[in-house]
Amino acid sequence: MKTKSFFSMSTIFGVLGLASLALGIMPSVASAAATDRVNNVVLVHGAFADGGGWEPVYQLLKSEGYHVSIVQNPTTSLAADLAATKAVIDAQDGPVVLVGHSYGGIVISEAGNDPKVARLVYIAAFAAENGESVQKLIAHPVPGAPVPPILPPVNGFLTLDKAKFPAAFAGDVNAQRAAFLADAQLPWGLEALTGEVTNAAWHTKPSWYLVTKDDKMIPPDAQRVMAKRANATVTEVAASHAVYESHPADVAAIIESAATSK
Repeated sequence: MKTKSFFSMSTIFGVLGLASLALGIMPSVASAAATDRVNNVVLVHGAFADGGGWEPVYQLLKSEGYHVSIVQNPTTSLAADLAATKAVIDAQDGPVVLVGHSYGGIVISEAGNDPKVARLVYIAAFAAENGESVQKLIAHPVPGAPVPPILPPVNGFLTLDKAKFPAAFAGDVNAQRAAFLADAQLPWGLEALTGEVTNAAWHTKPSWYLVTKDDKMIPPDAQRVMAKRANATVTEVAASHAVYESHPADVAAIIESAATSK
């Protein structure tokens, strides 16, 4: 099957062309019996960020009684990230809602085949098909889409231009926090960029997708195409790529929807 792709690979080895719910009204699961929901949630971060960004979502889910684990995948290669994710899934005591942000969508598309994984949640993420990598998905840009400020690779790793990081990645995050995220960014390995999904779990596992309408990293239209292809239940929010930081209630709400789905 011919792969539909969304960005321009011609820029990868130069400059790479890679309303919110208020806390008080976030859907509660208090009325749902514990046996009616999946209680284990595993969160997988994407490129240029580590698992610490999940903390606001983590706190909201923990307050609702979920057991939440965060994968600190190294983003050096897809194989390494799958190994890190598998280790966390293996440690769970029952079914899992597996959540991925951005490149983390590639990871969960493969890791989601684990028998413990019951549901998949994509947060502004690459919902990859069999044989796809981020590199393949970004081969042709959406016309007029913003170009992520990714610098040329250094020693096999990519980073975002720190000065442009806040606007591109975290446009609706507090300026001081966005500057910190730029300085704390996790380099992204070229072997992660090129790692291909062999068996996309969304073919057999129910999926949810949160589209970020103000995203400057993965165009919203590209997100919609991938979500539709995965037959995902879709929610849209006016947010940046760093939606887990700026709109954690929306992210927690879609995870809870997946966890409590019949």
